[in-house]
Amino acid sequence: MDENESLPPRKPDIFDRIMRLPGLRIFEPFYKKNKEVLMYLFFGVLTTAVSFVTAGISKHLLESAGASVSAVTLISTTISWICAVTFAYITNRIWVFNSETRGTKGILIEMASFYGGRLFTYFAEMLMMWVGCTLWEFSYWPTKIVANVVVLILNYVISKLLVFRRKK
Repeated sequence: MDENESLPPRKPDIFDRIMRLPGLRIFEPFYKKNKEVLMYLFFGVLTTAVSFVTAGISKHLLESAGASVSAVTLISTTISWICAVTFAYITNRIWVFNSETRGTKGILIEMASFYGGRLFTYFAEMLMMWVGCTLWEFSYWPTKIVANVVVLILNYVISKLLVFRRKK
């Protein structure tokens, strides 16, 4: 498909259909007006859950193996980042930003820019985790929560302005 061709209108997704259920219709105008942010927050929470679950599992396995605090922090954060970013790309592409990018080349470019932006926030998270857990000796989970809030905000800005921006 040529990038100048328009796509057929999108069918209502599962979230649109849920908002049409009796009892939820009262919220439909608010939902329609704020759908992108609401979807980002919804999938951001799920992405955070993916991150925390994979971080917790890998942290437990690494500690059981006798790894140092620095190694546990680095490796568990890396594993959780890979899982969370993959989940986030798929959900952001489909439901949050409704990407219209088509074709292997276009999708690979979009994916590379998404992962590139997330790589920036990965290093920001690693820095926050290292400073919090290693230098300041804060507990792992409070540090992880604060770092994830900062990362969530940065990721939205990067995705909105750089990755999934609407082409005119």
